[in-house]
Amino acid sequence: MNGFKLSWTVDPEKAKEFQDIYYPKCDIILVHINWNDLGGFYYIPMSVQEKIFKEIGSENYTKLPKKGTNPRGIEITKVALSKLIADDNSRKIEISWAKQSLKFNVFTRWVDLWREEINAG
Repeated sequence: MNGFKLSWTVDPEKAKEFQDIYYPKCDIILVHINWNDLGGFYYIPMSVQEKIFKEIGSENYTKLPKKGTNPRGIEITKVALSKLIADDNSRKIEISWAKQSLKFNVFTRWVDLWREEINAG
């Protein structure tokens, strides 16, 4: 699983400022959707985040956007996330994400629901 955005900014100065002052402040609930494969629902307590943050440091915990690109923010690194979800104090519910094909016309469905509402009122 790759990292995820901790903060949205493309400004290099703001990104560096965020990295310099970032420290975990709350628990994380993360849903990893991996279509047609195994993903999960994760609970990562703040105590685990603090432990990993202190263990690997800010530069290894967060990833700054590359200059000259438009990545839209600062990420938690893949290394940090792997350590967070592997910790014994984090919790995981594995979910098999089977993608199903739904065959219906969205417009017709909306019109039918609209008619039902009009007839009921």
